Amino acid sequence: MYYEREFERNAVKVMPGEYFVSADDIVLATVLGSCVAACVWDPSARVGGMNHFMLPGDGSRTGRHDWIGLAGRYGVFAMEQLINELIKRGARKANLEAKVFGGSAVLKNLTALNVGERNADFVLDFLRTEGIRLAAQDLLDVCPRRVVFFPASGRALCRKLPQADASIVNAEQQYNARINTAKSGGDVELF
Repeated sequence: MYYEREFERNAVKVMPGEYFVSADDIVLATVLGSCVAACVWDPSARVGGMNHFMLPGDGSRTGRHDWIGLAGRYGVFAMEQLINELIKRGARKANLEAKVFGGSAVLKNLTALNVGERNADFVLDFLRTEGIRLAAQDLLDVCPRRVVFFPASGRALCRKLPQADASIVNAEQQYNARINTAKSGGDVELF
């Protein structure tokens, strides 16, 4: 945790492959390139969270069950982790609303894979399939974004950054290299 001077609150930075859920009056922040962040909130329970994922799936096209157990690196697991944690904290799936951001084409060497576009398509399809209301979106483009989310109120702010900052591109490339060499494992509860 760190202190976010701009918003005069404690904050948590959500890195690729991570998620964070809270009902506290804090700020969740992340910077996105081709990655996508989903900010999901239950207005009745007043609890929300953010995830940050880089890849929509594990490359297989046979269905969602092939993605289970692949940690936060893949969208389906990242979304299930976030939703499960929200429900553990008192949220009801029927009340959830989402705001999604990212999916930019900032990695020049991955343009043929359309990672950002695939991430954006995945998250929109996931929300439709799961019946989660889409409250806002800022997807695609070529600009990286800084996203802040207030989990106690559901408020989200998105600022497009002027150009692909070398540190953002470097962080995404390093994360991509780590997930390509890491073993998968773990469990997820689908509902």
